[in-house]
Amino acid sequence: METLVFFRGAGDNLFFGCSRVDAVEAEERGDLVLKRTHDLGKTFTIIHKDVFSFGYIGVFLFFSVMEDPGSPRVMYFSSDQGQTFSQALLPSASTEQFYSILDGDEDMLFMHVDNPGDTYFGTMYTSDDRGILFSKSLERHLFDGHRRSDFTNITSLRGAYLTNKLDVDGRIRSVISFNRGGAWRQLDKPENVDCEAHVKKCNLHIHGEHSRKNGIVPMLALSEPTAVGLVIGHGTVGDSLSSSQYPDVFVSSDGGYSWKGTLKGPHLYSILDSGGLIVAVEAQHKGQVKTIKFSTDEGQCWKLYNFTEQPFFFAGLASEPGTNAMLVSVWGFRPEDDNQPMWVAVTIDFQSLITRECTTDDYEEWLAHSTEEKDSETNGCVLGVKETYRRLKKESVCRNGRNFVVKKKQSSCLCTREDYICDYGFYRHVNTSECVKQPDATNKTLEMCLNGQEDELLTTGYRKVPSDRCEGGFAPRLSAQTVHPCASPSTSSPPTSPSKVSHFDTPKERLVLILVCAGAAVIVLTVVISAALVVRRVVYRSSRVPEYRFSNLRIQDDNNCITTDLQSAASSNGTIYQHQSHDDLIQ
Repeated sequence: METLVFFRGAGDNLFFGCSRVDAVEAEERGDLVLKRTHDLGKTFTIIHKDVFSFGYIGVFLFFSVMEDPGSPRVMYFSSDQGQTFSQALLPSASTEQFYSILDGDEDMLFMHVDNPGDTYFGTMYTSDDRGILFSKSLERHLFDGHRRSDFTNITSLRGAYLTNKLDVDGRIRSVISFNRGGAWRQLDKPENVDCEAHVKKCNLHIHGEHSRKNGIVPMLALSEPTAVGLVIGHGTVGDSLSSSQYPDVFVSSDGGYSWKGTLKGPHLYSILDSGGLIVAVEAQHKGQVKTIKFSTDEGQCWKLYNFTEQPFFFAGLASEPGTNAMLVSVWGFRPEDDNQPMWVAVTIDFQSLITRECTTDDYEEWLAHSTEEKDSETNGCVLGVKETYRRLKKESVCRNGRNFVVKKKQSSCLCTREDYICDYGFYRHVNTSECVKQPDATNKTLEMCLNGQEDELLTTGYRKVPSDRCEGGFAPRLSAQTVHPCASPSTSSPPTSPSKVSHFDTPKERLVLILVCAGAAVIVLTVVISAALVVRRVVYRSSRVPEYRFSNLRIQDDNNCITTDLQSAASSNGTIYQHQSHDDLIQ
């Protein structure tokens, strides 16, 4: 009997990590044999032996190997389902470091490489469309010893990503990118929130997974593809991220360019009706709740609805998958005389409150990534494209409905230097957009291993951002040509047994089966598995918790348009009472 770990690739391809020992032990020793089948187990192809761990995301198959005993691990990527693979041009990772695939799709990958030692930060890289050439995107990217990253894809705006960095002064600060990691900048201060007088630099900072795991916020930043431009998250305003008091809720209607303070204190929130409705419940730790807040204008104004006459201790908020629905459920418990909690669930149908269907006059055209320079030819141009969306006006109180479809118009833009990132061995000079060769690479050849064969590297110092569709305009000239032989890793390299090693882990879903792993005798189960993989460190130098410095926050009072209770909109099922555990209720 052997251990089998597998992931589904494109089409009928399944990738297997097979070992005669326990999966975790195999990963620590680098004993996995990576195989592929495209006919549900009838035939198998060995891709590589002596693999520590592997994964699949977007169109990329990736795995790490230690080519020589005691040497650092290196990453290999394939974009053709394992037919060919090449070593990624990334820093190698020692046994005290780890890799992390932050995000990926058919065009590119975001990769975090940990710094040596217990620094709790590393460097973020972005790949080309083959997963081979990686460019430095962000230094001092926060990623603590418990494998928590604040990296967030803002799905409501193309090209937007949000994360946190740990600066040299020990403070955590939020940064955002609008061109898929090509450039990062701090978030602007919300217009309705002021910093304390002594704070010299005032910005908004958004709490991420690090804060959620430490109990500072009840949930992460939220965005949805159908709610164009809408982002909701917990944050603080000041010089850096603060944990000195409860965080507040902030909303952006333009994908993170500008923000507004909207609710005081931590809340659980949900986006309904394709962004036409936001609901929120205050995250009470001690008190009981009976009120839900809702907004029809992207968080500018909020109304109150008392969903029950008897308040209860709030436990959770849930809506149907997706954002087209207008149903939301609130659950919690009430203490009883026998000290046994009575579980309560209330479902609210907001169609009873918002009865009017939206018409053409309720919508407006919105240019994504638009700046104050309205007449500029490049206004709204990001990744080579202008996108104009049809979305609901903030003042319209109506419902989009389940059949709502996001509509947009696209037009290509002229290329500029902003559509390019610096190629391997080059960097963007300070205060300029020009890419120049790195000083330590001036007299060195740039080695590029593709498909295990001699390859020709033609470089201009620039590389177009993956998925960028600009046309004409700026066109960099070729400045170097290098021919260098290289080879793919051997599939028969001897196994290694290092005393300490890092390996992949799947924080979302992971399937380990005990099966016979020999040819056609394998019973193949087709399972779709989340491929957001993180390479975690097994042995830490110490168990200490990282210490961060936090600034203080003070938010101004703001009229959030809170009004009194409206007519009842609870579902016909009314209130549901269940004598059972919280775990049973939410499964």
